[in-house]
Amino acid sequence: MSWIHKLYETYGSCQSMIGEITDKNEVPLLPICHTLQNAHIQIVIDSEGNFLRASVLSKGQNQTIIPCTEDSAGRTGKKPECHPLCDNLQFIAGDFIEYGGIVTSGYSKKPQEPHTIFVKRLEDWCNSADKHEKAISILNYVKKKKVVADLISAKILYTDRGKLIIKTKEQLKQYFGSVDNIPKIFQVIQPDSKDKTIDQGNAFVRWCVEKPGELQSEVWNDRSLWDSWAKYYAKFESKKGICYVLGEEMRLAKQHPKRIRKGNDGAKLISSNDIYGFTFRGRFIDADQACGVGFEVTQKAHSSLRWLISRQGYKNGDQAIVAWATSGKQIPDPLADPLSILGEDDLPSDDEIANYTAQNLALKLKYKIAGYKADLGPTDSVVVMGLDSATPGRMAITYYRELTGSDFLERLDKWHESCAWIHDYGYNNETKKHFRFVGAPAPEDIAKVAYGAKVDDKLKKSTVERILPCIIDGQQIPRDLVESAFHRTCNRVGMEYWEWNKTLSIACALYKKFNEKEDYNMALDTNRKSRDYLYGRLLAVADCLERFALFASEKKRDTNAARLMQRFADRPCSTWKTIELALSPYKTRLGGRAKKYQDIIDGIMSLFESVDDYKHDKPLSGEFLLGYHCQREELKPKKDEPKSIEDDNITDE
Repeated sequence: MSWIHKLYETYGSCQSMIGEITDKNEVPLLPICHTLQNAHIQIVIDSEGNFLRASVLSKGQNQTIIPCTEDSAGRTGKKPECHPLCDNLQFIAGDFIEYGGIVTSGYSKKPQEPHTIFVKRLEDWCNSADKHEKAISILNYVKKKKVVADLISAKILYTDRGKLIIKTKEQLKQYFGSVDNIPKIFQVIQPDSKDKTIDQGNAFVRWCVEKPGELQSEVWNDRSLWDSWAKYYAKFESKKGICYVLGEEMRLAKQHPKRIRKGNDGAKLISSNDIYGFTFRGRFIDADQACGVGFEVTQKAHSSLRWLISRQGYKNGDQAIVAWATSGKQIPDPLADPLSILGEDDLPSDDEIANYTAQNLALKLKYKIAGYKADLGPTDSVVVMGLDSATPGRMAITYYRELTGSDFLERLDKWHESCAWIHDYGYNNETKKHFRFVGAPAPEDIAKVAYGAKVDDKLKKSTVERILPCIIDGQQIPRDLVESAFHRTCNRVGMEYWEWNKTLSIACALYKKFNEKEDYNMALDTNRKSRDYLYGRLLAVADCLERFALFASEKKRDTNAARLMQRFADRPCSTWKTIELALSPYKTRLGGRAKKYQDIIDGIMSLFESVDDYKHDKPLSGEFLLGYHCQREELKPKKDEPKSIEDDNITDE
């Protein structure tokens, strides 16, 4: 129950954020006894319950906070429970059947029952001590049984021979003459998954109640209405018991919320509907003996989790991973690369990029994390939580850690330091320019490098889950990821230059992390005499020499070093002979300009500890990529030197 308690604490710390929507794609922190629904139609009435106007809502303006019950929040499609204020036409419209409306299968024998239930529930609320004026106005309008008729008159709904039109998109195109003439209501309602028809009866309605002198007419933004419904619903008779989260006797939850990761998410973290199977047999008589959670506790905890995932969570299909401070303070995303953590404000401007070094970003990242440390405090609680579901109805916690703020930031800082390398794929959205940075790659980028850009979601999810403990718990990088990235880097075929460059730098970062004890440097280490490192340096010099010669002759093709890289990694000595012999015409073409490269080759050859060490043709390890990358960086032309055709990060003067 620790995770529920932490989420419950978070809700208490973020009370000021309830109902606030800072981004159209963000799920707000919901008040208890409320849920979020995408509405299709907005009806405006006056305080007396008279129809004024209506409109169809576009995507981005349709998020609506509505009152709900436990049953309606977790309702299913066969016989759904009605919401108490805003709902589909089959519930709110007394004339729905009159215009050919089709109710859901569970109500087919009594088609007027949904509306009757809706009116009865709304009347009970409006007759209670916790009634609200807006709810009374809506009740007065609904009881007139003119909702569908008014919407038809306002040209929101459309009929054919007095019945609501139910057609497929193709049929609508023929009926209205063209795609452009199809009314907006048919564009916002999702087609049926089976027959692809669009049923206007599925439209969800929300309300505005206009009253002279009152500024807030939108019921979904009226905090007094939220409080009114919460107070009324809290008085419902319900089973009481010990809440396993708070250890107090209180009203227990009958059902627990769904829609945690997204709007159509039916999976639940806590569920006990299998009362006839083997769920409790031999252990408990009923579900409450297995797990009793207070109604208010589960409402607040699930609302917090839903809000956190939409606001700052990592999502990949059914997988969701989120890190947060229970105090509500901001923390860096553990699954992001340095550029995402820094944000656009800390990235170099257009004028700075030419003179910007990768190390500047590394220092800025350290300062940023230090800033979080000063704001967060060493004893503030930080939680990292991963969720996933194997079936549509059941969700599991795949990863869970509680840390102090100082521990979390120290581990994140260590990850970005120990797995850091120089990367060229940084991109500034404002200036539309690529630039370099130092730091650890994002887990999603690691998955793409290890298994290809088109890696399927299942494998990507698995890879991210495996890397998360490496960041938070300091575990070792899985060997198979390092080897897979190494082999894909050596096999350059089918990759564009920028993609291979990204693969190379991430493979170097993973190998460096996997061999932390070696203390590899990101700069060229001219004193390192290991065989694999030296062979990597040789390949880089050969590659740069040939590319320079090709540039001088205005030819653009892969170098021999690039084409033979896979073979070089498997049989370095024999392949180096082939590459070195192939360099002769390029040395002749460059003349005296080739001397610099030949001197470096001679210097590297002299560093081999023995002839046998050089002649041994056993395969190279990932260390040769480090030598290759560092030597290539050292040989990159400065601003006053000629550049090769593929040095895109060097600007022309």
